[in-house]
This record gives sequence, C-alpha cells and structure tokens, in this order.
Amino acid sequence: MQMIEETADLSAYLAADEVIDHHHPLVRETAAGLAAGVADSYEYARAAFEFVRDTIPHSQDSGDLRVTWRASDVLEQGTGICYAKAHALAALLRAEDIPTALCYQKFEVLHGLVAVRFNGAWHRQDPRGNKPGVDAQFSLDGERLAFATDPEFNELDYPVLYAAPHPVVLDVLKAAPDRPHLWRTLPTAL
Repeated sequence: MQMIEETADLSAYLAADEVIDHHHPLVRETAAGLAAGVADSYEYARAAFEFVRDTIPHSQDSGDLRVTWRASDVLEQGTGICYAKAHALAALLRAEDIPTALCYQKFEVLHGLVAVRFNGAWHRQDPRGNKPGVDAQFSLDGERLAFATDPEFNELDYPVLYAAPHPVVLDVLKAAPDRPHLWRTLPTAL
C-alpha cells in the first residue's frame, strides 16, 4: 500500500499536542527508562512498541471500563483501546525523536495503528495487544499487524498518515463516559 503523508512537514510527526503529550513527565520518564536499555533508535522503537503492546492491556480484552485517550493517561491508568494505545506509542516514539504518524484500518469499526519512519520509509505497527488469534510484531521488513483487511468484506487500509488523531476518533473517545458506551459509538469510517 502506498502511504500518503498528511503533510510534507516531517516535524509535524514529532509534535506534541493535547493527545500525544510527549512532554508530560510520565511520558518522559517512561521513555527514558526504555531508552536506557537499548543501543539505538531502532531498538528503542521496538522496546516502546513491545512495552505498549504487552504492558497496557486493551480495555476490551481486560474488561476495563475506563476510557483513555491522552497518551499520559494511557500510561498512568494502564489501559486503552487501540486508538489510545496508538496515542501512547506515538508519544513514546516522538519523545525520542522518532517520526510517528497515526493511521487507521476499516473493519466493522475503525482500528487505530501507528507508522514509524525509518530509513526514509514509513512502517505501520499495531500496538493493540496480542491474544489468541492476534500476533502483532514490530517489523520494518513487512507488516506484522494484528489484523489484515479483506476487500471482499469492504475492509480497507486508509493510506493517510495523520500527524494528530483524526477528529472522528478523538471526538468519540472524549465523549465516552465508559467503554460500553464507547463500544456502541465507535466510528465506522473516516
């Protein structure tokens, strides 16, 4: 799939905002801890991916009713759905100057991912969290996402790489008082 940058300004994929708040002390502390054990930015990206994938449960899988959307809140509360986990991973990667975009897939509802930029190319990663039947891995040598789209079922990979969360996604997250409400209002398209 040919990915399309929302903006040609690469600094937009390093920016902090209300959601990807990589200047927050908890994000900085977490990033520093992950960076201390690695040799380079590639190893850091893998460590950050595995940290979010493996230590922050997907709230639907764990039964957690809380809804998080800001990266620092995802890290503090240790829960989130795919979008929130993507926000947390983006913040951790941007904290270490790794350009990171947000991207989406369409199934029955939207699914959130990130794309990291290494060696002049974007590589999609899915920090959703593994479970039986789901085996997402960090990879720059071909995608190892949680789910593959099937055009026969009107599923698709959106090609746009967003510098900030898509407003459709963010509005739904912010409006949800709990995960069951969120599940009923998940966006189905961008």
